[in-house]
Amino acid sequence: MKDRQGSLGRGFLYGLYQGRLRRSLSSSAIPKHVAMIFDGNRRWARQRGLETAAHGHSAGALKIHEFLRWCDELGISVVTLYLLSNDNLVNRGGEELEQLIDIIAELSEDLACTNDWRVQRVGTKEGLPKPLIDSLQAAEEKTASNTGLHINLAVGYGGRREIADAVRSIVNQHNLQGGTLDDLAELLTPELIAEHLYTQGQPDPDLVIRTSGEQRLSDFMLWQSAHSEFYFVEALGPDLREVDFLRAIRDYGRRHRRYGS
Repeated sequence: MKDRQGSLGRGFLYGLYQGRLRRSLSSSAIPKHVAMIFDGNRRWARQRGLETAAHGHSAGALKIHEFLRWCDELGISVVTLYLLSNDNLVNRGGEELEQLIDIIAELSEDLACTNDWRVQRVGTKEGLPKPLIDSLQAAEEKTASNTGLHINLAVGYGGRREIADAVRSIVNQHNLQGGTLDDLAELLTPELIAEHLYTQGQPDPDLVIRTSGEQRLSDFMLWQSAHSEFYFVEALGPDLREVDFLRAIRDYGRRHRRYGS
């Protein structure tokens, strides 16, 4: 009985603190675009003695639904989720990768049926199995006219590969138009490269969050995050709490973004 009362008391205090955090946030300090690296799913499963990493990935997918609701409630416009990297496709194999791919496919289908959210895949199709490509494409097409939260699913994604693909696209387009190398040298600007990224037309992320205590980008949005703020959370992905997220937003709002000035 005491344990239950203690749990209820902690839950009540947690709710009060969470509400106070929300009220402390200024609407003018809410980021427009949040990029999220959900990390630690495998460690979460190991710590609980679960049989496979898939249990952690499934728990992480459930947490993603919560996280997106938190973002939507705050009025954030764009969220980019790092779900499967090019490195994962090369370095992870066998049953774990197959299970993760199935979980991502199911996640994309679920998100396409949620609210007025718009789903977009960012990344290359190279190395992705056709059923996953089909699921991502179907989610994108189904939500293309939606005007709510814009969700980028970074699947088969790598920041270096994205920049290389952007430059390749520019060169091919320029060649088709009969341009010369000298002309291209004059035209090649950061703005032009940005127009050919997977996220073309979208604002760059204001805030990049990573769970699990790791403090690195892991080839995620290298170009777009040039002026982003970073926030690292100790909690493993499935254990992320709304207060952790609200603290990240509060911390972002307290920072002064100078952009070199």
